[in-house]
Amino acid sequence: MATAQLTTDRLAEKHRSTLDQALATIRTRAYWSPHPEHPKAYGENGSLDAAAGLAAYQDLLGKRFELDQPGTDGWTGGETSPYGPALGVEYPHADIDVLLPAMRAGTAAWRDAGPEARALVCLEILARISARTHEFAHAVMHTSGQAFMMAFQAGGPHAQDRGLEAVAYAYEEQTRTPAGLTAWSKPQGKRDPLELSKEFTPVGRGIGLVIGCNTFPTWNGYPGLFASLATGNPVLVKPHPRAVLPLALTVRVAREVLAEAGFDPNLVALAVERPGEGIAKTLAVRPEIRIIDYTGSTAFGDWLEANARQAQVYTEKAGVNTVVVDSTDDYKGMLSNLAFSLSLYSGQMCTTPQNLLIPRDGITTDQGPKSYDEVVADLAAAVGGLLGDDARANALLGALVNPDVKARLEAAAALGEVALASREVVNPEFPDAVVRTPVIVKLDGSKPDSEAAYFSECFGPVSFAVQVDSTADALELLRRTVREKGAMTIGAYTTSAETERAIEEVCLEESAQLSLNLTGGVYVNQTAAFSDFHGSGGNPAANAALCDGAFVSNRFRVVEIRRQA
Repeated sequence: MATAQLTTDRLAEKHRSTLDQALATIRTRAYWSPHPEHPKAYGENGSLDAAAGLAAYQDLLGKRFELDQPGTDGWTGGETSPYGPALGVEYPHADIDVLLPAMRAGTAAWRDAGPEARALVCLEILARISARTHEFAHAVMHTSGQAFMMAFQAGGPHAQDRGLEAVAYAYEEQTRTPAGLTAWSKPQGKRDPLELSKEFTPVGRGIGLVIGCNTFPTWNGYPGLFASLATGNPVLVKPHPRAVLPLALTVRVAREVLAEAGFDPNLVALAVERPGEGIAKTLAVRPEIRIIDYTGSTAFGDWLEANARQAQVYTEKAGVNTVVVDSTDDYKGMLSNLAFSLSLYSGQMCTTPQNLLIPRDGITTDQGPKSYDEVVADLAAAVGGLLGDDARANALLGALVNPDVKARLEAAAALGEVALASREVVNPEFPDAVVRTPVIVKLDGSKPDSEAAYFSECFGPVSFAVQVDSTADALELLRRTVREKGAMTIGAYTTSAETERAIEEVCLEESAQLSLNLTGGVYVNQTAAFSDFHGSGGNPAANAALCDGAFVSNRFRVVEIRRQA
């Protein structure tokens, strides 16, 4: 074991108040974040400002990324930014037969440290990541294609919030049972009571495997990473091959903090695959892997759930997110809100709306009745207006993350009548970036040949304005969509209390997260840590929610030792 430079007392002095506030906030569901959202908030108290963060990122490029972890048998890499440049970073390639046993060697000391010490170490990791948010933002931007401000916020403070949230839930679940020796006495009438001492210890399941995604490597990766680590498990991080750098940086910081706190740094390790190697399937069924966190395609998520039987598997897969448009008392606000939701990060979010269900006879609004055609045309105009200026379009859209998204976008135009054509946007700073505005396609929900289009996920900047016979039909289609295909988010607009209640009932019965009548600066595809649940775990889109007690409670078991008093 390493010599501790970070004592528990010192960590508690730095982070116990943050942990207490996180614990309070997951109970009140109020707004709170210890991680600043504004780039200008950084540059003091050891944190990197914008220039230093960019320089730190650039210093990583074209070099080997040293980690000094066991089992390195070569080097691999190959990331190319969606904005064009090759990163040129090489990462250690691991011999899994050497690395996995090394990861398990430090588990006893990590277990014996207890929930509080583990939580405080995790908070120190997050604090050091936070201080380097500008550096991480560039790494996220150039692996995911997010525009810089989104990469800064979603890949930085919002991801860190989700990690902290997972730590808070982990601490709360582990401390439900009393720590230390507990006296137990059972009266026996005239006889002496039966007396035992009992000791309860949270024990991790084993190595956790985090399978990273291309679009949100930190935001989707941190909940599972920190939930497993805080509950006593080593964590092996297997990044998406196109988005290694943000998670490699995370692993490096975690290893540094673990060593300084006197723990084995191999409690967190990195597994980067060679081109075409596909190590996720191999790792997922290894007996040492007892927990898996995965974000990505439904096909591989289903495979994990069916085949990784030795592990507790947490998946966030794909769904068909839907918005029911019945009526509104703020037509302009509705259109503006939807336009932003459809455009943000080129629709490359698992929460972006895909299907807009609009009655054939139109809707009532504060601007009078609007026909189906008028609603679709006005929405197309709102998107076009939002993205009409190329500078603003680049800031909202980012870049298409991979060629598959571009192919789906181009194919969508042939699926129905195009209400809003996609256009190419030039990014003057990164001329090789593939930037496209969203396409909106009109479909008739009563025609069977349309169902194949709107009833399957079309990930990217593609939305379908689906004409339905009535709001009642929209609700039936909504129910079937969530039940059969799943949904991460549902949106709805209505001025009718009866309709609102009917929509709520569908979402409650089908376990779908619902946003009603959003017309301001909160959008259906955004969720706030400590308050909003990302996914529900109750429909086919995901079997877990970020974050709740269920997300952490089965990552450990409580082992009891009884002694005769």
